[in-house]
Amino acid sequence: MNRPGRREEEVLIEMAGSGDDDMSVLTEIKTPDSPGETLSGLLYEINSNAESEMIPSNSEGLSSTESTFLITNHQRKWRKQGLFLKRRLRIDKHHQSKDSVFFRDGVRRIDFVLSYHDESGKEPDGRKAERRREFELNLQKSGLELETEDKKESENGKIYFVKIHAPWEVLATYAEVLKIKVPIRMNDLVQTTENPLNCCLRLFKLPHDVMNPEPDYFTAPFNKQKQELYLINEQNPYFSPATRNRIVYYILSRCPYGVGEEKRKFGIKRLLANSTYSSAFPIHDCQYWKKSQDEKCESERFTLYKQWARFGKFYKEQPLDLIRKYYGEKIGIYFAWLGFYTEMLFFAAIVGFFCFLYGWITMDESISSKEICDKDIGGQIIMCPLCDQRCEFWRLNTTCEPSQYSHLFDNAATLFFAIFMGIWVTLFLEFWKRRQARLEYEWDLVDFEEEQQQLQLRPEYEAKCTKKKKNPVTQEMEPFLPLTSKAARFCFSGTTVLFWISLIIASMIAVIVYRLAVYAAFASVMENNDTLQPFSGLLTPQLATSVTASCLNFIMIMILNFLYEKVAIWITDMEIPRTHVEYENRLTMKMFLFQFVNYYSSCFYLAFFKGKFVGYPGDYTYMFSRWRNEECDPAGCLIELTTQLTIVMAGKQIWGNIQEAFVPWILNWYRSRKARHSPEDLYSRWEQDYDLQVFGQHGLFYEYLEMVIQFGFITLFVASFPLAPLLALLNNILEIRVDSWKLTTQFRRPFAAKAHSIGVWQEILNAMAILSVVTNAFIVAFTSDMIPRLVYSYAYFDNPDSPMSGYINNSLSVFNVSDFNETSKPLENHMNVLTCRYRDYRYPPDHVNKYVHTMQFWHILAAKMAFIIIMEHVVFVVKFFVAWLIPDVPSEVKARIKREKYLTQKILHEYELEELRKRLCEKDACALIVKEVIATEGKVQLSAAM
Repeated sequence: MNRPGRREEEVLIEMAGSGDDDMSVLTEIKTPDSPGETLSGLLYEINSNAESEMIPSNSEGLSSTESTFLITNHQRKWRKQGLFLKRRLRIDKHHQSKDSVFFRDGVRRIDFVLSYHDESGKEPDGRKAERRREFELNLQKSGLELETEDKKESENGKIYFVKIHAPWEVLATYAEVLKIKVPIRMNDLVQTTENPLNCCLRLFKLPHDVMNPEPDYFTAPFNKQKQELYLINEQNPYFSPATRNRIVYYILSRCPYGVGEEKRKFGIKRLLANSTYSSAFPIHDCQYWKKSQDEKCESERFTLYKQWARFGKFYKEQPLDLIRKYYGEKIGIYFAWLGFYTEMLFFAAIVGFFCFLYGWITMDESISSKEICDKDIGGQIIMCPLCDQRCEFWRLNTTCEPSQYSHLFDNAATLFFAIFMGIWVTLFLEFWKRRQARLEYEWDLVDFEEEQQQLQLRPEYEAKCTKKKKNPVTQEMEPFLPLTSKAARFCFSGTTVLFWISLIIASMIAVIVYRLAVYAAFASVMENNDTLQPFSGLLTPQLATSVTASCLNFIMIMILNFLYEKVAIWITDMEIPRTHVEYENRLTMKMFLFQFVNYYSSCFYLAFFKGKFVGYPGDYTYMFSRWRNEECDPAGCLIELTTQLTIVMAGKQIWGNIQEAFVPWILNWYRSRKARHSPEDLYSRWEQDYDLQVFGQHGLFYEYLEMVIQFGFITLFVASFPLAPLLALLNNILEIRVDSWKLTTQFRRPFAAKAHSIGVWQEILNAMAILSVVTNAFIVAFTSDMIPRLVYSYAYFDNPDSPMSGYINNSLSVFNVSDFNETSKPLENHMNVLTCRYRDYRYPPDHVNKYVHTMQFWHILAAKMAFIIIMEHVVFVVKFFVAWLIPDVPSEVKARIKREKYLTQKILHEYELEELRKRLCEKDACALIVKEVIATEGKVQLSAAM
């Protein structure tokens, strides 16, 4: 910087300390309209005499940064007040707002930003500085252009920002390497007829320019040597910002930086890991709440916020093409899937709500609950104690309310809804395949998988695999991992995963043991404590045990989630997957397997184990020969499973939204609190994005995982809770807007990446769809009370006019109190009970085969097994028929893909013919000239001879 620039900064600091009046005058000075008449020039003329006394005579030619250190001790006390004016002068000097997304010249676009902290004096050997110097030098050698913002320009005066621009040559070269498809001709295919329902759905539509931000073109992979073939009007805006940052990140992830012994090391990920750089990110194109003042900036972030990320737009469709253009295909395909999943949930939620409504309407007609609540029936039935020694005998009508609520979910509609959901999940997966195929065509991803597998080698794989072999396809030498090393790594990885799954199962058993151990304690304390009598109807021993056990289970889930997340990433890195797809697939399978066991284990316990292996009062079954197994309520265990699902689903969704929205907002507020007092033109675009949260490499992975776990809740156990799809629908409507809001406003712009599908999640969803048929069949058969009621009403009824009368008495066996053994006999018998009842089908004590299962028990068991087989076969046949009937790719899309390939090949062929014709014409012209020269030379020689 020249000498006047130095003068203007130091004079402003002096004037800033002169008083509030002087400061108010300076802040009101505005830059003149004339480009040559700058604010710094005016201030220099006004204060030239005062400034000349402050500057040492040997400071000629110093930069603005160097001149800062020449401030006298008298001036340093005014440094804080003068910082604002110093920064404003620098901005005015550049004639550009710092909110711009361009270099200081206003022409070259910022495609990526690196940042690092001032560490002077912290590292004597300067290794990090040497790495940065080498890395940035290699970036420049690769063709990228860099511009560094000094730390004095940052808000806190400690952070350097390195802005990166990819010129046309670099973009063209790597567009060919990555086989990026670009337009070659406007799409002239006739569009399909418009949906006649569009007029009715106009309320849910977005403006056309938002939904279709770009015209539809025929595309072909870019070829640097054939640039005239493509529709290139201008070079600078030809590649979208998402494509540009994808190319730059590709270069950054492979650029070497090693010095000395680190010659083989490369990639921005390693530099971030060893704190050489503090961050690396592409920048947003504007502030989300207003458009950019620069006409060359698209302001797509503002459009996304106004039309997509606001909660008031929850009923609107999503601008998927604009999302894809701004964030890349990988994020676009996630929101497309989430939106389609939410649409399909609407139909499941309606059916589930009507099934629940049917249970509500018929709740008073349930004869079973009437008998339990009747004082002359349920009130006269004395039940056996629910725990050993400390628990007392109790009357059946004390479970009146749970039995009534049980009918809401355990009725004839339960079977219908279980079958419906088995078919619904198939329709959802098949129609998603069709939607995905349409997106693949529209987003030029039809041939993407081969490109991804062949070209996207992970930099870590290339760095760690020192051995090389020839690729039989490309015939090029490439790194590979020896089979022995690969097998050893897989064995270690598998052992680690099994260990952690065993740890989860052990924690679940610990919670079960806790429930068994404390139930008796709660029962004795609450029944004998007069101070708790007013709350005895609300706070029962069962409720106290369930609540405390759920809290303990939740704490264990959170701790194990936190630990296993780190372990899963570590062992996946240790396996050294070859490509990005392999890495994501392996990490996905590990994390999902863990989450599956972690979240669903308690539900599986309630659905298939609790109350199934209890024994009977004279011979109870004990866990570890110490703790007596839990029994189900006389109305069944289904109401407990429903309660568990409600708590887990609702709690997980609420907690997830708090984590996704509220926590990033608080962190961003905390990080940018100092900058809120700075004018917008001093708070640079890269600083604003630096203060945002990092979406992370695995950010999208956690979004998928959250939704797939929810998908499991509404499919695996939906027979016990028909309202689960409705809860999921309400959550997803909110989830779409929360995810879009946080991505647009609270997070840095993620790296653009391509993806032609949802990846391995598709296979996981298919597996869960098949498993859901089995689990729902078992829930209806073994957890609900439907099959025992049907068997009774058809074969064991007492009253032909009312087949269900007497069912409760029939389902309870009789036990003689004198047959209790010493370990299970209650210590007190205030009711003077001689016999008690328990839930099972066993002969009474006066029978020859006392306490042996009756024939009715075996009839019910046979009916349950028959029901499972029939239901599974019916649903599976319908599922596979529907899957066969619906093609994965719509015929219209197939025709358009073939047509586009044909026209693209035709265009390329015509181009090659034209080029060949030009070359032949040039050759013919050259041959004619040569002949004329030879003929002329012959004539000259002939005339000379004559």
